[in-house]
Amino acid sequence: MQGKVTLCGVNTASLKVLTNAETNELLKRYRAGEKSARERLISGNLRLVLSVIQRFANRGEMLDDLFQVGCVGLIKAIDNFDVTLGLRLSTYAVPMIIGEVRRYLRDNSTIRVSRSMRDTAYRALSIKEKMMAENSKEPTVDEIARAMDMKKEDVVFALDAIMDPVSLYDPVYSEGSGDTMCVMDQVGDIKNTDENWITGIALGEAIESLTDRERHILSLRFYEGKTQMEVAGEIGISQAQVSRIEKSAIGRIKKQL
Repeated sequence: MQGKVTLCGVNTASLKVLTNAETNELLKRYRAGEKSARERLISGNLRLVLSVIQRFANRGEMLDDLFQVGCVGLIKAIDNFDVTLGLRLSTYAVPMIIGEVRRYLRDNSTIRVSRSMRDTAYRALSIKEKMMAENSKEPTVDEIARAMDMKKEDVVFALDAIMDPVSLYDPVYSEGSGDTMCVMDQVGDIKNTDENWITGIALGEAIESLTDRERHILSLRFYEGKTQMEVAGEIGISQAQVSRIEKSAIGRIKKQL
């Protein structure tokens, strides 16, 4: 976003940045009832909003929309800032802006996730950022879960729930020749192959060629998991007869396949 970038009709390259002294003076004048001081505080901190929304630039949202939402967070921060605490406005405003943007992304997500799970995920992200700042390294999921006093699985599920969906056509690698590898090129389905599909049809036709008794015995043996003795007792024949019928039916299926 270097140079001239226009967001919501604002040329970001020309945005003024207030000094800490100017900010404090304007805050005092605003608290004293000067409305124009509020407008100058907002315009003087738009670069702060711009820097914050760059963290969310890869979420697929329009930057104009994120900028407007970030400005809402900035305005809330200015209106609620306590000048007696001795803090910088930016220190208070950044979490407010981030919170407003995250709330917007959460409420406008393509996939609907429960409020409690979203809150868990964003709390985990907040703790992750804090631990990275304190330890200068990325914490493990176990460490985040312990800090939240939650099960590791619950934290993983919550974080997965807020991940943006990925298109099968998203590129993951591109060679200089122009050949691009997409996500779908790396996704394999070893179950629903053409060979298995044809085999499934042939198996169904082979089973249909059996007698009702043969199909019933195979169903009891291999779908319900009963022993030959249990099958024999259920249909009223000997275990040897069950074994013979079963072996004959399987042999015919294999021959047809």
